[in-house]
Amino acid sequence: MLKNDFCMADGCYLLNHSVGRPLKNTQQYLAQHYFLPWESSNKEPWQQWLPAVEQFTTALGKLFNVSSSQFCPQVNLSSGLTKLLMSYPRLQQKNCKVLMAQSDFPSMGFAMQKALPECAQIMFIPEHENLTDISVWQRYITCDIDLVFISHVYSNTGVQSPVYDIVAMSKLTNSLSIIDVAQSAGVIPLDLSVLDADFMVGSSVKWLCGGPGAAYLWINENQIECCEPKDVGWFSHQNPFEFDINHFAYNASALKFWGGTPSVAPYIIAANSIAYFAALGINKVRAHNFEMITLIHQHLSEFVVSPTLNDECSGTVILNFNRQQNAVLQALNKAEVSVDARKYGIRVSPHVYNTTDEIHMFILTIKQALKAV
Repeated sequence: MLKNDFCMADGCYLLNHSVGRPLKNTQQYLAQHYFLPWESSNKEPWQQWLPAVEQFTTALGKLFNVSSSQFCPQVNLSSGLTKLLMSYPRLQQKNCKVLMAQSDFPSMGFAMQKALPECAQIMFIPEHENLTDISVWQRYITCDIDLVFISHVYSNTGVQSPVYDIVAMSKLTNSLSIIDVAQSAGVIPLDLSVLDADFMVGSSVKWLCGGPGAAYLWINENQIECCEPKDVGWFSHQNPFEFDINHFAYNASALKFWGGTPSVAPYIIAANSIAYFAALGINKVRAHNFEMITLIHQHLSEFVVSPTLNDECSGTVILNFNRQQNAVLQALNKAEVSVDARKYGIRVSPHVYNTTDEIHMFILTIKQALKAV
């Protein structure tokens, strides 16, 4: 069972849209690649640390089927997005126009508002629109849009956007495209070599089970030369160890976005888990996830407010019990079933380490709670 590969506490954990469970070998892997070079030698450990961090981008390349040189480690999505927006001349021009959705994660909107020029205009697709419908996107992606920001999955609604169609549409209007995969990486397959978006931001903390602090920025190879980051440091340099304060040359790869002295431990931890899922195959993860959420759809259909079709739903089911919501949450908490609630309802996200028995127990707990009300 894959469950045996992960650290699982008592109860049923269904919060994978928030933080994924760590692999059992995480501490051993970190000790070998981070602490051992630091502890066992009287020389500086950078010559061992940097190759270990490279395993992070290598694993990402395998996961998304593109060259690892197109990825740059980032502390979080907001930082990566800010660096990207400030680096691209077209997005700093007067009257720049960007399209987002009202359902995007707020942090992305905050970064967008502050990183773009004051004269820039941010257009929001309203919450009532069906973001699974490509015709909706077609109405908003007009020829005056400079950048389309696309969440692959929307965290509060359980909606999966048709990213391949949206990117193709953005090319017809000569609009740049950036994909946010924070809620989809590790559970919804994505082939960047086929998608051919311009940019992507993502993290490792959720379905990839890699912990916080290990985000990433992906730059299409056709766009790398166009980017001129302002937030740079010695690791943005083509030769970080040149040590000539009078000479700076951008790294020819996406690492031009890296900046100053990087964190090491978060990327080593995430490299291990991302490599695990890349080897397992995201199609396998999705198949298991969809099997589990289909059970929920079948047994609790009247309470499901998120999409149910495979190509429209995310890895998360949203359940709304209206006035009985608190009673359901209390019952789940008492049964040690970990979920959370947001604006539209209770969020439930089964991963590869969740079993059919756990989902049936989850369903039974809810039905008993509803009967007791």
